[in-house]
Parts: sequence; C-alpha cells; structure tokens
Amino acid sequence: MVISLIGYMGSGKSHISKILSEKIDFKLIDLDKEISRRNKLTIPEIFEKKGEIYFRKLEREALEEILASEENVVLSLGGGTPVYYNNMEIINHNSKSVFLRSSVGTLVERLSKQKEKRPLIANISDEDLPEFIAKHLFERNQFYSKAQFTVGTDSREPEDIVNEIIEKLYL
Repeated sequence: MVISLIGYMGSGKSHISKILSEKIDFKLIDLDKEISRRNKLTIPEIFEKKGEIYFRKLEREALEEILASEENVVLSLGGGTPVYYNNMEIINHNSKSVFLRSSVGTLVERLSKQKEKRPLIANISDEDLPEFIAKHLFERNQFYSKAQFTVGTDSREPEDIVNEIIEKLYL
C-alpha cells in the first residue's frame, strides 16, 4: 500500500509523513528528496539549471515508479505534484491520498521562515506572501480537493494529525 500525502508547501507533509511512517512501520519516501538523490542536485538547483518543465518531467517519472512499487510506503509529495499532467488521477488510482489542509495564515507563518529553501516563493516579499499563497492555494485546491481524505492541520499537534490519518485509512 502507498499512502500519498498532498498539500501546499508548508502544510507539514514532510514532518507528518515521517511520524506516520514510523508509527505504521512503512517505508518513507519524500518525492523531492528522491528526485534530488537521483539527479545529484537540490530542487532549487534543478529549477535554476534546467527549469520547472524539466523538473516536472523528473517528478512524473519518479512518481510513477514509486506508485508502481509493491512496498508499503508513505509518500510525501511536492506541493505542485498533483497539479501537473494527470498526476492526481494516478495518485488516487495507485495510492490512498490524504490532503493536509492548512489555512493561508498558517502557511504564511510557516513559509515566511523558510523562503530561501522554496524556489517558488524565494523572491516574493513578506508583504506579498499572503496574497501569493492565497492565489496559489485557490488555483491548486481543485486538485488537492480530489484527494480521498482530507485532514486539517491548523493549530494541531502532529501526533493528532497522524492519528486522524490512521483512523481515516482504517490502519
């Protein structure tokens, strides 16, 4: 079984997937880290040197390969992964998908501290960040909302979020 965690950057996918994988004894794969490992470049370096279109092709190839795996995996996806190609359909067909939903306020609070690590917001001013996130989230929600399960993350402890995911998936 593959459990795919989706959501906007800063929603807690990496942190929650780590706790979830340990709790249910599944292998953990972070899609961005897997792409970096395979290409020996960081995600910002891939974006800078090869462009976003190239990155999305790498992302699709890695996604298909991982979803075809027979292993028990918790897969943490990049925030944009569900948006490109027909990725969301493939994710839903080959895994249990969980949307970690966070409010704009929560995302701004988390992301303002890590802008340099995030290529899509690295050059956005702090005062423009809330509007950028709100607009981006509005565009992406049509994809995120196709997830089989949704779990809110605002003002919640990671352990509570993980327990809710386990309950919803009947694990």
